[in-house]
Amino acid sequence: LADLSYTVFDTETTGLDPSKGDEIIQIGAARIVNGKLRRQECFEQLVDPQRPIPAASIPIHGIKPEMVAGQPTIDAVLPAFHAFAQDTVLVAHNAAFDMRFLELKQERTGVRFDQPVLDTLLLSALVHPQQESHQLEAIAERFDVAVLGRHTALGDAMVTAEVFLKLIPLLAEKGIHTLGQARDAAQQTYYARIRY
Repeated sequence: LADLSYTVFDTETTGLDPSKGDEIIQIGAARIVNGKLRRQECFEQLVDPQRPIPAASIPIHGIKPEMVAGQPTIDAVLPAFHAFAQDTVLVAHNAAFDMRFLELKQERTGVRFDQPVLDTLLLSALVHPQQESHQLEAIAERFDVAVLGRHTALGDAMVTAEVFLKLIPLLAEKGIHTLGQARDAAQQTYYARIRY
């Protein structure tokens, strides 16, 4: 796990239900290579969702309609993000949520995200099964990771990346050293049942 290259990403969206028409309004991603977070190698892009942004969601992500007006649509952004993430393992917090948004756009954009995916939510549940919360803030606090720019896609991706780097040695202590072992073990956790 320590030797792989990762793209740690997060999306901000108009809402929580991609199958009912919610759309991505921002993608942010950071790169981990050789166990180091490369802060200068990042991807950040607002996306025009071509639909209204619900007022109730604006306090969460801080993205107002005028900020996405004139931005590229997902048809342009997803291929660019796909190119950025090529030949890396994808990492996200509650990855099932973000991956569902990406999967629903695969046909329309012609890009497939078929690389392996690791979920820091599941990995946290693996190393700290007794902890009540596996929300990103709670895990960051446990690991003493500073939370800056929360609920911006890039800010969350950076926090997730730092958390992931702290999880790798704890996984190793549990005998989980390879990508295959991490994926198999994560699927055994309760949270692996969550679907979107």
